[in-house]
Formats: sequence, structure tokens, C-alpha cells
Amino acid sequence: MITDQEVLRKFEDNLISKEAGINHDQSLNLFTSMWKEGILLGVLPPKDTMEGIDVDIRMAQVLNSCLAESSPD
Repeated sequence: MITDQEVLRKFEDNLISKEAGINHDQSLNLFTSMWKEGILLGVLPPKDTMEGIDVDIRMAQVLNSCLAESSPD
């Protein structure tokens, strides 16, 4: 388990900067590997696919309202 959040953040930032130029096939392979790891950890697929949908909807509403307010007329 990672206990030093700053080390994790630096690692993620470094990884993102290196991986920014990956193509579609590489992205798909990365996603597939992460999905398989989630299955092995027992967190994927979600038991209840609708769990948390209310939070997702609320976040979408907030983000969409921000976009509408910031767009030039």
C-alpha cells in the first residue's frame, strides 16, 4: 500500500508525461491490462452498475453548467 502520496503523485505525473504520446493500440492494451488487474483484485466489474450514478449525474450537471457559463456568446 502506498503511504507517501507525494511520491505517488510525482510518479503519476512522470508516467503521464512519458505516456502522453501513446497510440490507440497502446492505450487499448493499457486499459485491458488495468481492467484485468481490477478483476483480479475483485473490484471489477462493479456489482451494482448503477451505484454512484446520482453522483455522476450531479457532476455532469455542474460541469455542463460551467461550460455554458464560460462559453462566449
